[in-house]
Amino acid sequence: MSILLVVADVLDGELRPVNAQVFTVAARMGRTLGRPVAALMVGAPGLEAHAEAPGAYGVPRTLLIEDAKLAKYSPDVHAAAVAEAVRRVDAGVVLMAATLNGKDVMARAAEMLDAGLAQDCLRFRTEGDALVFTRPLFAGKILADVRVTAPPVMATIRPRAYTPEEAPVAVTVERLSVALPEPKVVVEELRQNASARLDVTEADIVVSGGRGMQGPENWHLLEALAEALGEGTALGCSRPVSDDGWRSHEEHVGQTGKTVSPDLYVAVGISGAIQHVAGIGASKCIVAVNKDPDAPIFTVADYGIVGDLFEVVPALTEAIKKVKASV
Repeated sequence: MSILLVVADVLDGELRPVNAQVFTVAARMGRTLGRPVAALMVGAPGLEAHAEAPGAYGVPRTLLIEDAKLAKYSPDVHAAAVAEAVRRVDAGVVLMAATLNGKDVMARAAEMLDAGLAQDCLRFRTEGDALVFTRPLFAGKILADVRVTAPPVMATIRPRAYTPEEAPVAVTVERLSVALPEPKVVVEELRQNASARLDVTEADIVVSGGRGMQGPENWHLLEALAEALGEGTALGCSRPVSDDGWRSHEEHVGQTGKTVSPDLYVAVGISGAIQHVAGIGASKCIVAVNKDPDAPIFTVADYGIVGDLFEVVPALTEAIKKVKASV
């Protein structure tokens, strides 16, 4: 019987938090399909320290591919490692998180394997022995059911589409020795905003600002709100804000930025252009603050506050602090 293989997202030798969600999906899918499940970790020597992590979420087997060529991210080499592992273990289903690296690696590996790929999936179901994935299309305007008709079935899972579920099992660890090509492209360095709290795609709460903030010097208001909301809160922004250089592009939420699905999305001074709304549609609750009662953001918001953000945001921050202090 072919196995279900879940590829871990490894960054600088560490497992990203999003892996817990995809391990959970893999374990659940394995039970549904009656297939054995294994995790694949690809990177530089030293991954063995993380080899038992998938077991916390019900994945009982870890495969390691360690090679000095994998020390820095190389799209072609990492994809080649994944493709070779799929062939070696006869994987019938392959999953990975729909992060920037995950979508890149899986697309390249699918091409090497001549396989179909469903990207950025929100959920799955079975129809007989077949897997059906639900994913957004046309900037989130519709949800489509996608079926990959020939093995291996490959898919990436949107961060926060599922909640991690601990189901501890013992883990067996195996090493795979594969021949890897010389890298054509290598990412030499990743530079992250020193003030970044958390990646918006992995945050429970996202506080975003738009042009209504009137300048980067006013972002301390959103930083204070995010601090009051607590751990698991990330700062985001609309495209005009990142284009104008007020905030880093890594905080840009929208059709041409990052797609988010937090429990709470707070849009401050954001008009609600369709490109921005396309990136926040999976949020469980949207709260909008805008002085224009006719702003499009209010058509998608669960709760709206019409008012001057320079008055509303500080008041909201203080109210949250008081509620938390009384608990």
